[in-house]
Amino acid sequence: MLSRNFRLQNVGNLEWLKKNYDFSRISYSIDELVVLDVSRENRSLDEFCMVLKSLTEGCFVPIAAGGGIKEIESARKLLRSGADKVVINSALFENTVFVEDLASEFGQQCVVASIDVKSAPDGGYQVWSQSGMKCQEGSAQDWLERISRDPVGELYVNSMDRDGTGQGFDFDILDLLPRGLKKPVILAGGAGNANHLLVGLQDARVDAVATANLFNFVGNGLKEARQSLVSNGIVLPMWDVQLLEQHLQVDLCTSEKNDQ
Repeated sequence: MLSRNFRLQNVGNLEWLKKNYDFSRISYSIDELVVLDVSRENRSLDEFCMVLKSLTEGCFVPIAAGGGIKEIESARKLLRSGADKVVINSALFENTVFVEDLASEFGQQCVVASIDVKSAPDGGYQVWSQSGMKCQEGSAQDWLERISRDPVGELYVNSMDRDGTGQGFDFDILDLLPRGLKKPVILAGGAGNANHLLVGLQDARVDAVATANLFNFVGNGLKEARQSLVSNGIVLPMWDVQLLEQHLQVDLCTSEKNDQ
């Protein structure tokens, strides 16, 4: 599933995703992969874990995964299915004790706070939870202030207004962040091309930018975007993909001969 302004769009089944979103290869163009279960009905953690394990096979970058995680055992299942970090959203507003328990069990660096922000009728911003179905009372600024004090390792801040539009990030939501925030901020919602990613990373308040836009994933979109970022002075690691693949083929052949 992909979304536009949090309206879900079915883009294909697991086999389609594995074919078109070859994460073992895309890994060379990203620094982290975020996989979220955005189902609003009949959510199955076991099925999601199966999909996560299959979808990310061979993906060597850190994987953050989440969607409806409200119990320690659910988080444990995700981590055993290939995730390195657990993304939480609704629990941030409904069960702060669980957030503390999660950090205590797996470490604060393992917990990613996902905050969905949307413009309000009065011109301000509100925070929404439950896959964008429930508006939280109070201002987005107050919520971001409180969540920043929770035992979480990162803040994944997503603009619901820009989600899936490809029109660029909403930088106004960064003004809602508390001053002197020490935790890394991932900005999401709106990226549609390499320049959007560049402008995001040039903002001192942003530590990482996220994109789920098909344009960036299909073909060489991500590879070209990363090369463009490096050309514009963004310091990112680069790999010689052909050389790495040659090594993988040699290792595979060696392994097969040893098995004979």
